[in-house]
Amino acid sequence: MLLLWIAACFCMFAYKWHDIHWFALGDTDDNIRFDQVRDWLNGQGWYDLRQYRLNPPYGANIHWSRLCDLPLAAIMLAVKPFFGWVIANKTAVALAPMIPMLLAMYASAFSVRQLVHPSAYALGCAILLCGQSTLLMWMPLRIDHHGWQLAFLMCTVAGLADPKPTRGGATVGVTSALSMAIGLEMLPYIAFSAAIIALHWAWDKAEAKRLRAYAATFGIGTALCFLVFASNDNWHVVCDALSPVWLTMAVLGSLLIGAASFAPGDKRALRFALIVGAGAIVAATYALAFPKCMGQLEGMSPELKRLWFSHVKEARPLYKHAYDIALPVVALPVAGLIGAWLSIWRARGTLLAAKWTPVAVFGTFAAVLLAWQTRMGPSAQLLAVPGATALGWSFLPRLADHRSFVVRVFGVIGGFLLVSGLWMYFALQGVPTIAAAISPAKPKAKAANAKPVPPNHSGWCFTAPALREIGKIPPQTMFTFVDLSPRLITMTHHSAISGPYHRNGDALLDVLHAFRGTAEQAHAIIARHHATMLLLCPGMAEATIYQAEAPKGFYVQLLNGQVPAWLAPVPLSKDSPFRLWRVVG
Repeated sequence: MLLLWIAACFCMFAYKWHDIHWFALGDTDDNIRFDQVRDWLNGQGWYDLRQYRLNPPYGANIHWSRLCDLPLAAIMLAVKPFFGWVIANKTAVALAPMIPMLLAMYASAFSVRQLVHPSAYALGCAILLCGQSTLLMWMPLRIDHHGWQLAFLMCTVAGLADPKPTRGGATVGVTSALSMAIGLEMLPYIAFSAAIIALHWAWDKAEAKRLRAYAATFGIGTALCFLVFASNDNWHVVCDALSPVWLTMAVLGSLLIGAASFAPGDKRALRFALIVGAGAIVAATYALAFPKCMGQLEGMSPELKRLWFSHVKEARPLYKHAYDIALPVVALPVAGLIGAWLSIWRARGTLLAAKWTPVAVFGTFAAVLLAWQTRMGPSAQLLAVPGATALGWSFLPRLADHRSFVVRVFGVIGGFLLVSGLWMYFALQGVPTIAAAISPAKPKAKAANAKPVPPNHSGWCFTAPALREIGKIPPQTMFTFVDLSPRLITMTHHSAISGPYHRNGDALLDVLHAFRGTAEQAHAIIARHHATMLLLCPGMAEATIYQAEAPKGFYVQLLNGQVPAWLAPVPLSKDSPFRLWRVVG
């Protein structure tokens, strides 16, 4: 398993070498994560997670924790004395995301050895590396927290499959608490794993040790994580992070189900009643004590949802995406569901079926969540690994032992592509080719007076060479796109107004209103934020939304050359993808 991890890291490192060299943190969250670590190492407080170069002087309220900052900071501090900060930063963002991949591979190998066969762990790890949505979360430069949450989720599966109940329950409890400390993206899985362990005990009294270990470690672990990692802003009653809200729920729920596990007698109905009662008490406490958390946890206004959140692709259900996006995501979960439930049917009436059931239910739950949000794709693929491995192990060894060379080679390759979901990627690659061969597109005739369409250089705006020119300007507060701001403050000494973070809804809405509204409205908003420059990157995805939904808005006016008198153009090189103005009025 370790050798397979090293080989995967080498391939990923080689694949991303160019981006590592140019420090191409492509995602907004990756850039803010790096800023968070850099500011901490430069003296910002452990519990102060505000990003003060967004919406200065108040700062942007970032709802994360320092937990995922630790490996990044450790690598930076270890490398810096020998090679300096530049190499230390690049090394950290390249290596840190692959550490949770090792933990996930270990948990996957452990689970497969318990559920499938002691020798099937290599197949399980190989299938894990074929989950494209999952693998992207461990790629170099993907320093956001999702990779760690996925690793802890796989550890939860290992805890459910662990034949030693105390160790298994403690594994689920500790990793659930750590995941809560990182963020609430995995809250549905954390709640569901608690329900699985509790209901498993209600069905089988022998699971009492697992339930007690889980209750103790989850309750104590969540309390410790709150004390160590909860930021100053998260000590308030907020719903979208580990706060007094979720600390209360975790401790109360752990106490109730832990106490229930000591119920005397062997009546299954009593155990079920105790678990249902504990759940009802937790739910009632949540509703009565924290009514503002009964809706969407982010607490966004309807206007912010309409203007911003509705455009976030990963927040949409999977079925609302094009088939070439949706099908590769679901291919592995489908194989996992088939393998998991087939394993239960084959092992019916045995202890193995009892071990498989919670894992299969967990994987089914993950697949169903794809109908809620596409961002559940990585976790659905991850939880499909045990079932897909079981499906492959049911026929791949026989194909490998076949007397025919053709069957041994091509049968094994084809079977692996099938159970890993990779066949869908190859199939989709062939669809456009076949369609083009059957019905080739006809070139469109150009009108005589048609203007040439300029090439789209929007991706160039995020690169280090393009931002280097902007960075030579003395420090400014720049009014720019929401999705460009995190990259801007990472690569330059400038400040910006807002990134795509829901807690900063007022500043975020100000940016959206400015680019969608009139020039006068934009002037008032820019003046209120004391911005000294206006920076545009024409062609960005965010900009196309302004063009489509506000065709007469301020952004489109600037694009068409209708520049108000209170803006003075700042000359840039002819190769620059930016347009820059100084606020003069």
